Amino acid sequence: MMNSRDRVIAAAERRKADRFPTSLRCTPEVLDGLRAHLNAPTKQDAYDALGIDVRWISLPFIGPKERSAAPLGSEGTDFWGCYNTKTVTAFNTYFEITHHPLANACTVRDVENHDWPSLDWWDYQAIPEIIERENRADRRAILFFAGGAFETPWYIRGFERFLTDLYDAPEIVHAICTRVEEYYRERALRVLEAGNGMIDIVGSGGDIGAETSMLVSPEKWRQLIKPYTAKLIRTFSSMGLKTFYHSDGAIQPVIEDFIEIGLDILDPIQVGAAGMTPEELFPRFGDRLTFHGAIDEVHLLPHATPDQVFDETTRVIRTLGENNGYIVSPTHQVQGDTPVENVVAIFEAVKAFRRTE
Repeated sequence: MMNSRDRVIAAAERRKADRFPTSLRCTPEVLDGLRAHLNAPTKQDAYDALGIDVRWISLPFIGPKERSAAPLGSEGTDFWGCYNTKTVTAFNTYFEITHHPLANACTVRDVENHDWPSLDWWDYQAIPEIIERENRADRRAILFFAGGAFETPWYIRGFERFLTDLYDAPEIVHAICTRVEEYYRERALRVLEAGNGMIDIVGSGGDIGAETSMLVSPEKWRQLIKPYTAKLIRTFSSMGLKTFYHSDGAIQPVIEDFIEIGLDILDPIQVGAAGMTPEELFPRFGDRLTFHGAIDEVHLLPHATPDQVFDETTRVIRTLGENNGYIVSPTHQVQGDTPVENVVAIFEAVKAFRRTE
């Protein structure tokens, strides 16, 4: 019997494991529901009960109180200087960026004069204890998400302004992306040092796709964004770590680029986006890339029955897992309109799956 880490590393290398590995992200509302359903006192207890192999760890913030909001995770000013405003729906609480601190920057000097965060604003010494909590029932595959060089820059600049800059002010793009990429890379290196060999995967990301196409042209992405994305991936790949990239949407035009820069695991495989079905992706990339996600969070999980979720999970495993390179997970954070029974059904399908060979 493999442990969780061995199972995930095998999938990342497209080797056969004792079963397909699993991963899960969900909103706090869904986590509360899962804990109640599973009679689990903590998140770790709930994930242990479901047999979740990949465990995401986060870094405690110890910087200035006026910059303590988590980006898109709590109300207030985050460490980049963006202001996040609370929005409550029938199912979840979200945080929308309502102030972009570099919205009015006109020159590279304006960018350089921004109040950039310090690398010392994080409690790196907490990392060993955080990892130990995740590993208490089994040696899990520990993932630290470093950050990304597309979304954070537009959070700081403003979405429309940043996209316009790609054409009208590329020097502004370079100035912001350089700062952001360097910060995320150096912070992740400090986390790895504190983790002392117990971190297995370094994630990066940023949504570059919409439902029917990319948010920017593949050519413009390659010219201005890819170099920073590549540095975040190659730095950790060269250290022997597995690399993970998250992007929603229709990103098939640049998947070959991700493979070229050393990506191991692509997430979340938004199956409803153009060109992103398992049947389209596996024949082109399944021999060189491991897939993470693909259990539809938009239509399937909120609306199907547990039996339908079980059957669809089985079908996706059979398709994306043909070459062993698949980590079973919903296509993003499970939202509060999804019954907890449907979440459980995903992982019941994993445990019940039997290979035909």
